Amino acid sequence: MNWGSDLERNRAPMKLFRLDELDAERAAGDGAYLRFLKQPTMSAGLYALSPGDTDPQTPHAQDEIYLVVSGRAELTVGRETATVARGSVVFVPAGTEHRFHHITEELRVLVVFSPPED
Repeated sequence: MNWGSDLERNRAPMKLFRLDELDAERAAGDGAYLRFLKQPTMSAGLYALSPGDTDPQTPHAQDEIYLVVSGRAELTVGRETATVARGSVVFVPAGTEHRFHHITEELRVLVVFSPPED
């Protein structure tokens, strides 16, 4: 198979990220969310909440996937609530009310939106 074909010319090069560096950049920006990637079909970010924080999210126009990197919290999506912790993966359909609450450990969540967030 020839990987040096049109695929390489038509796609952006690989991007590699380190979660510890992303978290430091997010913290330096003094915000809970850092979008670190935006492509034509998706975007990705790192979201962080501490125990006692309030999650101010409102429904998004995009589908999203959460991958909990560290921490523990409750997540309510629509009328369902579940405990999420490291390794939890959750799909949230576009337009659905959702929020993290009862955060008991520093929460770090990788977020993927499709299509990309504005």
